[in-house]
Amino acid sequence: MKSLYLECNAGISGDMLVAALLDLGADKEALDKALQSIPAKGFEYKISRVSKAGVDCCDFDVILDEEHANHDHDMAFLHGNGDAVVHSHEHEHHHDHEHEHEHEHQHEHEHEHEHEHSHVPHEHHHHHEHRGLQEVIAIIDATDMSAAAKELALKIFDIIADAEAKAHAVEKNAVHFHEVGAIDSIVDIVAIAVCADSLGVENVIVPELCEGRGTVRCQHGVLPVPVPATANIMQRFGFNVRLLPVQGEFVTPTGVAAAAALMTTDELPQSFKILGIGLGAGKRQYERPSILRALMIEDNAQKKTL
Repeated sequence: MKSLYLECNAGISGDMLVAALLDLGADKEALDKALQSIPAKGFEYKISRVSKAGVDCCDFDVILDEEHANHDHDMAFLHGNGDAVVHSHEHEHHHDHEHEHEHEHQHEHEHEHEHEHSHVPHEHHHHHEHRGLQEVIAIIDATDMSAAAKELALKIFDIIADAEAKAHAVEKNAVHFHEVGAIDSIVDIVAIAVCADSLGVENVIVPELCEGRGTVRCQHGVLPVPVPATANIMQRFGFNVRLLPVQGEFVTPTGVAAAAALMTTDELPQSFKILGIGLGAGKRQYERPSILRALMIEDNAQKKTL
């Protein structure tokens, strides 16, 4: 039986997972069809090759218009002690732009973008509109993808909604999304669902999640790593977590929610063959290069019993 093994030795984020699945051979035409149909504006995306620590990786990048660009590429903002204004998209897209090769695809979308916030309404200090879970569901329902991909995308959003609701002590439908409601994260989650569905793998192995230490700056101020939503998902789904001796956030809420939605086991077979390799690049610059490796494997023991 073929299985997908997610090796999260440098954490996992939404864009890293999309890139790894694309590198493994996910259907780019199905992905483009889905992303072109998202009923929202103000973004484009590109698929490219980048070098991480000298290793060739795939990169998936969602680019927002200038008005709604986030601070997740700004390491001083995320981890510094400066007086930066706290209004970033909550640490999902990490940009270090280590592009050393020609871009393969770039798609522009004349869509409207709304700045989102994953906090309860009374905490909102900006004039931007919010999206609740029902609004996000409506966007997913209107997106052109298979029923299985749609189900997976909705599952990922529901996992994060539960985690955010617990973090803020509100009902799930009262959560107003910031990171997840933002169009960049909607694009990531749709892309994850479409790519995973196109690979057709039912068994997904996630032995452990490696996370950093310290704090990260987000919409609510400076929070400990892992941030509350991420920690809630780790607890709920019983992930094995290993803390790296590195300051920084390696596991994002979208990344861990996608892993939770996909995972069927945390146990690797004792012996297996590697059938395919996908390398997805992260975009933050930490001491440990942010690379997610997705391996398509075949269990040798099961193969012998057939």
